[in-house]
Amino acid sequence: MRRLFFAILIMMTMVTANGQTLTERQRGLAACACLMAQGDMNRLETAVRMALDNGVTVNELKEAFSQLYAYTGFPRSLNALGVLSKVLEASPRGGLEGVWQEGKPWTRPAEWDDAKKAYELGTKNQTQLSGKPFNYEFCPQDDYYLKSHLFGDIFAGDQLSAADREIVTVAALSGLEGVAPQLAAHKQGAVNMGNSQQLVDELCAWLCKEGYTLSTKWPKGDPNPYGKYFIGQSYLADVGGGVMNVTFEPGCRNNWHIHHKQVQVLICVAGRGWYQEWGKEAVEMTPGTVIAIPAEVKHWHGAQKDSWFQHLTYHKDVQEGASNEWCEPVDDATYDALNNNCCNK
Repeated sequence: MRRLFFAILIMMTMVTANGQTLTERQRGLAACACLMAQGDMNRLETAVRMALDNGVTVNELKEAFSQLYAYTGFPRSLNALGVLSKVLEASPRGGLEGVWQEGKPWTRPAEWDDAKKAYELGTKNQTQLSGKPFNYEFCPQDDYYLKSHLFGDIFAGDQLSAADREIVTVAALSGLEGVAPQLAAHKQGAVNMGNSQQLVDELCAWLCKEGYTLSTKWPKGDPNPYGKYFIGQSYLADVGGGVMNVTFEPGCRNNWHIHHKQVQVLICVAGRGWYQEWGKEAVEMTPGTVIAIPAEVKHWHGAQKDSWFQHLTYHKDVQEGASNEWCEPVDDATYDALNNNCCNK
């Protein structure tokens, strides 16, 4: 019986470890890291408040934003720290419930006063993260900076664990374009530093689902030449066959408009958005949603407030003299009401 009990206990422990999922605290760190990397200071302010509400300490956020200068540059690191400072000044008692924690006191790492120790620590951390010794002989300068500074000086801080540091790094790289090799390396590095593969996969899926990143195979295109009819930034790409791909940044939407003598078809391929006809309830659009808009119907479409949105569009049943009439913008009250109701579900 005792053997059976211990066998069950071991199995339960293994299931718990293998079934590791993101905590609210980890989500808070990830959201802040991703938005900081994108330079989206408006959304970052909300994310910082949510992170603090969910158990991330003030000093952990300072550490995360400081570490990420190595990946995103000092300007965005300093801007993010500025947002954190602004939030704290606005809520000196720690939010509505007074629960925000300063966290573990910051102490100067001993490695900062011993270059040899910093290099040795960095070499050890980089080897663990990479899964093997890593030597960038092509550029000795970068090899030294990586070992001595990034994985040495920075990783020497005790505010975040190595596992948390990789969650922060993966989230930040997920928010950047053109860094696919580094993102792939750090996804594996996150596992090597103590996170489960399931957790890393969940992290990336969650960032996309919540609209922090846009996972898509469709081209983003160039800034939309019809941008004057949009609130926020959008992009347009011709994908051939008379089909256009429109990408909306979070919060972006087009003006009310009417297609005369033609039917417009929308196919959502990524993110979350809205479609609304004049006088009717708005319809949420998620990947796979298809909407055929009859001719002469006044309508608008765009991204939800906290998500990228991408849809294909083309026209059918086009008659002679077909045209497009742009009308007034979608006012903030109408748009915000939709997003607030969605977020409160």
